[in-house]
Amino acid sequence: MGKKITAGHTEEAALGIQERKDREKAERKALITGCAKELIMEHGAEAVSMADIAQKTELSKATLYLYFPSKEVLFKEILRESTDRFIQYVRSRLNPAASALDALKTLWTSYVTLFGESEDIIVIMYIWNYLAPAFPFLSLEEPPLTDEASANIYFLLKELTEQGIAEGFFDPSINTGTISHVIITIFSYIVDNSAKIRRDSKTVLPVIGEMKNIFEIILRGIAKEGIPRSLFSLPDKAEP
Repeated sequence: MGKKITAGHTEEAALGIQERKDREKAERKALITGCAKELIMEHGAEAVSMADIAQKTELSKATLYLYFPSKEVLFKEILRESTDRFIQYVRSRLNPAASALDALKTLWTSYVTLFGESEDIIVIMYIWNYLAPAFPFLSLEEPPLTDEASANIYFLLKELTEQGIAEGFFDPSINTGTISHVIITIFSYIVDNSAKIRRDSKTVLPVIGEMKNIFEIILRGIAKEGIPRSLFSLPDKAEP
């Protein structure tokens, strides 16, 4: 006699099928975003089409559009994934008992760890400029936060600079929102200009060095009077 199929077994089988479908969907999305990033690095964001991505992934355009209804949606997903990964990594390494200065240094070393030898930061910049052609720009006015990616980084910087004021490291008269905006803008400007000169991984290390210098200058510039400027030196890399 055959085995009797119970309602429990049927439900378990259905769950197994759904898990497999979810896994396959996640793998296909990762394939699409990975291939898109390779094409962006090679050709720039503006030149890459959905047809190019479909060809690179060996998927039909119809299948590609099931996952991402437009190039803009796909590019925003890449941007969101990269910034989410960065924010989560920083948060996982922040010590709740650490000072604002230590937290900012952790923010910096997290950036170096994730992007120091990666082309992702250049890809992110290409996408950012494609989605917002007027960016990067330097303004002392805080812009409206139109995307989740920049908002997450902005609020993390704002949180840490406000903590620095409370702890007596930074000048209490500074506008933490403006400072956070300026840091993001200058960093983006550096990456953007460097990527225009060379579109390869050799661009990254000089960019990191220039960012480090600028970040130190900004932190020293907003330091409270009497605070030793030597405290704002950033490490070249995270401690093992």
